[in-house]
Amino acid sequence: MRIEQRASQLLRDSRKTVALAESCTGGLMGSMLTSLPGASYYFLASFVTYSNQSKVDVLGVHDRTLMEHGAVSAECAREMAVGARRTGRADYGVSVTGIAGPGGGSAIKPVGLVYLAVDDGISCMVEKHLFPGDREEVRQAAAARALEMLCERLDEI
Repeated sequence: MRIEQRASQLLRDSRKTVALAESCTGGLMGSMLTSLPGASYYFLASFVTYSNQSKVDVLGVHDRTLMEHGAVSAECAREMAVGARRTGRADYGVSVTGIAGPGGGSAIKPVGLVYLAVDDGISCMVEKHLFPGDREEVRQAAAARALEMLCERLDEI
């Protein structure tokens, strides 16, 4: 079973909803979930906040977070997930922010660095990954792992 199928099944079985905040994946997670019939039962919203300003304006990420930690950080991923959940009025908020490449990386924040977060209103789980591969491979790996994280949270119910 593909990860989006598993996420779909768990969301439907638990009668929970999700909203997404995507940066480097550019809507890929939303596309994966809405490719399945019945997504309207659990999929409430998807925010593609590629620019820093859209993260602030749409999701409520704090300017200070971006100045102190940057858009590619655990802190930003956390605020994006919380913002997606709140703005989308969902049970869960899932976020992805990172550097898919091929450019844009540095020694401190290399290409492939991605932060993922899942927020349920009580706690927020954040993971840091360094995914190998080209731009598309990084995007695919990030979207898949973010949905796996959601499934792990849903398995806890």
